Amino acid sequence: MREVFQQSLREVQDGLVKIAELVEDAIENATTAFGNSDVALAEQVIDGADEIEVLAADLDQQTFDILARQQPVASDLRLMVGALRMSASLERMADLAQHIAQLARYRYPESAIPKGLKKTFVRMGALDVEMAAKIVELLREQDPAVIEEVRDLDDDLDELHAKVFEKVLSDKLTDNPTGVVDATLASRYHERFGDHAVSVAKQMQFFLHGSTD
Repeated sequence: MREVFQQSLREVQDGLVKIAELVEDAIENATTAFGNSDVALAEQVIDGADEIEVLAADLDQQTFDILARQQPVASDLRLMVGALRMSASLERMADLAQHIAQLARYRYPESAIPKGLKKTFVRMGALDVEMAAKIVELLREQDPAVIEEVRDLDDDLDELHAKVFEKVLSDKLTDNPTGVVDATLASRYHERFGDHAVSVAKQMQFFLHGSTD
């Protein structure tokens, strides 16, 4: 019976990794579409969101079933509780990637990035993609060192988010209200993506050590 239980736990972990891999693909494609005004790639991200939603729902149901049938304790229980929270964060990360792609689609064939912010958004996108890759690594390897790496990347992302707001509030963009709205939304989506990556990292910290500190 214990062997069956351990196999169920491995399946939950594998499920989280699979969803995280899809999220990594989604944010990479979304940021590329946003930076290059690639409407076909944007549509690919938007259409792929349903798959992640279904996988997350299936994983949640699987986790509930384990909780009901096996009544896990200690670290196993932490994994189950954390899996539900991580699944929710990963699904939200996919939603944010979709929002970035939608901005690219709405402004096509024009760019959604105002002049003067191209490099900033390229860097924000790169940080989000790197964080997504770190989350895949963390879920697969459960290496505590990766948790701090995710947090450090989020700090860098927060700094860029603040710089975008400084830029859009300056006089230089007052003649481009659409650009101000697009930049504000895009920056917020990138920043929130990072926040949810940190949330996943915190849940892994909780599973490994019983604390999110």
